[in-house]
Amino acid sequence: MTVAEQIKSIASAARQASFAMAKLSPGVKNELLLDMAQALVDNAPKIVEENKKDLEAGEKNGLSAAMLDRLMLNEARIKGMADAIREVAALPDPVGEVTGMWKRPNDLMVGKMRIPLGVIGIIYESRPNVTSDAAALCLKSGNAVVLRGGSEAIHSNLAIATILQKALANRNIPAAALSLIPFTEREGVTEMLKQEEYIDVIIPRGGEGLIRFVVQNSKIPVIKHYKGVCHVFVDASADFEMAKRIIVNAKVQRPGVCNALETLLIHRDIAERFVPFIAEALTQEKVELRGDEAFRKYAPAAGAATEEDWYAEYLELILAARVVDDMDAAIEHINKYCSLHTESIITSDYGNAQRFIREVNSGVVMVNASTRFSDGNQLGLGAEIGISTTKLHSFGPMGLTDLTTTKFIVYGEGQVRA
Repeated sequence: MTVAEQIKSIASAARQASFAMAKLSPGVKNELLLDMAQALVDNAPKIVEENKKDLEAGEKNGLSAAMLDRLMLNEARIKGMADAIREVAALPDPVGEVTGMWKRPNDLMVGKMRIPLGVIGIIYESRPNVTSDAAALCLKSGNAVVLRGGSEAIHSNLAIATILQKALANRNIPAAALSLIPFTEREGVTEMLKQEEYIDVIIPRGGEGLIRFVVQNSKIPVIKHYKGVCHVFVDASADFEMAKRIIVNAKVQRPGVCNALETLLIHRDIAERFVPFIAEALTQEKVELRGDEAFRKYAPAAGAATEEDWYAEYLELILAARVVDDMDAAIEHINKYCSLHTESIITSDYGNAQRFIREVNSGVVMVNASTRFSDGNQLGLGAEIGISTTKLHSFGPMGLTDLTTTKFIVYGEGQVRA
């Protein structure tokens, strides 16, 4: 079979398996996930053995130490993967939930019920734990899933998928409910993106280059976010110590992730006092500052920010900073340069807090909190499949509920339309 024929076969089988998944009760799905978690623990030595092949290939191919660390699996990390599956099993099942019901003048009862999306395609890079995380979320929400991991983790991903498929088969559930593209050719991705007859949605997870490639080549709807250009606005009424804690945490705690702070905005009325205060705190944390002219007036050691800096997702200890005239200017800057990921205001003014929440339209908008909380687990979703900065069909961190849609349900007593 050609690559195209293999991909079509995998996608078609997943479509058939999705019908079986949609009918499973919450109890059966939870038991399945617990079986999968235990199977990972029981087969940890085999997974580690296969993972070593990926690590050896990665070293030969010059992967960085950071990339090799993301790729590496040991028994402790595999236990963490199993624990993550158990956490998904413990979450409420969204499938079948009736989200509303209303009565029409003709006595028809009309409502909406949550149902699975169908077949979810996930294209991801590097971390092999995504294989089990994504599978657990998709299966719990009643979907089938087609996974395509990065070539650097092919042996690890195949080992994990094979173990999880055996758990499906042991419960007489089609193994195709969890499919992994078993080869690394780029053609596998492009052919997967053509399967609109069988795959309902694509979720890419990885760098901006991967995501843009998927968007440009997919015939299937894509749920995505390109990058996280996250802002904090320090209002004139902000408590300085609170602001420092939040800003340092948002920038420094883990700078290489999409919910880290990238641009700091400061109200002009407090700039003379606050800029030196926060610049010192950030410099102590080895953060490189790039500011506009007004910021550098009070922090002369900062470099000059360019127009490109306002769009930048640094993913390292670099921070762009700007002094703005007022809240209007702060919101205008955010709406122009943000990536619709996460924005936060630090303020003691209730009215300004409410206005910020209303007028800033990113996926997550915060008051007096670090942008690092923009995460499915931290927001109480239990786990997340990814983050969406597209407003259809989901917006912000995506949990189980976001892997479902709704259908209308109608109860009648013999009504006919006049």
